[in-house]
Amino acid sequence: MSVTREDKQKLIGRFQRDHKDTGSPEVQISLLTKRIQNLTGHFKVHKKDNHSRRGLLGMVSKRRKLLDYLKRKDYQKYLKTIQELDLRK
Repeated sequence: MSVTREDKQKLIGRFQRDHKDTGSPEVQISLLTKRIQNLTGHFKVHKKDNHSRRGLLGMVSKRRKLLDYLKRKDYQKYLKTIQELDLRK
């Protein structure tokens, strides 16, 4: 259910700004998106898992806040991030 170390390193490598960057908004958004996708699959099997659903809602709102921050600070990076993660239609 969780993100493996290899998947995490691939996401960080894809979105990091330089070789030591692990905390930029783009990286955090990509990691949250991966965790949200994994939990969404979990809920298709376990429909009544409300404790995990609460955690999912927290992750979704944290991602929303990070996206809003990125949109305010650097609109081009915001557009690139949502396009690469396929978040908006």
